Amino acid sequence: MALLMEKGSKPTTDSEVSDLEGIAALKQSTAVELKEQGNQYVKMGKKHYSEAINCYTRAINQQALTDSETSLLYSNRSHVNLLLGNYRRAITDAEEAIKLCPSNVKAFYRAAKASLSLNLLSEAKYFAEKGLELDSSNVELEKLVRQISALKMEQDKQQAEINKALAVAKDLVSAFGDRGLKMGKAMYRELTGLKKPVLDKNKIMHWPVLFLYAEVMYSNFIEDFCEMDTFSMHLDMMYSESSPPLPWDTENNYTREEIELYYEVGSGVCLPETKVLQYLLEGTAGANIECEKEEKDTSEHGFSRGCILLPSLLFTCPLF
Repeated sequence: MALLMEKGSKPTTDSEVSDLEGIAALKQSTAVELKEQGNQYVKMGKKHYSEAINCYTRAINQQALTDSETSLLYSNRSHVNLLLGNYRRAITDAEEAIKLCPSNVKAFYRAAKASLSLNLLSEAKYFAEKGLELDSSNVELEKLVRQISALKMEQDKQQAEINKALAVAKDLVSAFGDRGLKMGKAMYRELTGLKKPVLDKNKIMHWPVLFLYAEVMYSNFIEDFCEMDTFSMHLDMMYSESSPPLPWDTENNYTREEIELYYEVGSGVCLPETKVLQYLLEGTAGANIECEKEEKDTSEHGFSRGCILLPSLLFTCPLF
């Protein structure tokens, strides 16, 4: 009797052959019936999608259909998973369908849709274009390719902006190292916003510098203070005879001869390189990226060039 045969053994009698053929026919009939039941459940709406998946799964497990027919079962299950938002499972089922039948256009379409939903644009583009190769007049695939291409172009543009911002920030961090500078937390952000140091084409650094007039609670902000400049150069311009009088200095106490400038270095805790990099990326396209390499914390004090707090009220350069 065929039911008592050991796994992997071959039938030796006509009776066993007949029994095996009957079992195969029964399993095939069951698989077809389960497939039709699954299709009906899909038509009945979302409340019955899980039952549809169960039917397709049981049909697949019968292992009684041809590769082409089984490919349709995987493709159908991919469709239901796609409707349920199970995008990873939808991709997996679509890929199984494609392995069994490389000409299954619907499987390529569903793999592309699921990949797009996960923002896997390269994968989505691959599946959609492969599907179009099989059916060049498929309107839905053509529409999908255009949509994916537009999103891919925008994604590539954003990535280029992120790469540019990251490169600029890394160049600045490298320049700090070349100059022996250690960086601290930004100060007076409410007055300076997101202004940061920049390197010009000649690799000369330009700093944002904040002047505070503590006695009158007033400030001046120099956005571009070249590292080759001195404070005296800026003070000469700010308090020259040709400069307009300070509107808040009604008694004319602040003159070039009378003003005294104080600055401080080496105060505060210096930040590790990754923290400085994150600060420099604020307000740029790369603001949300995570710096992978964690550098050693350099919180020591007393560096030869001091700890600069950005934007730079505390700045190491000669006064006169």
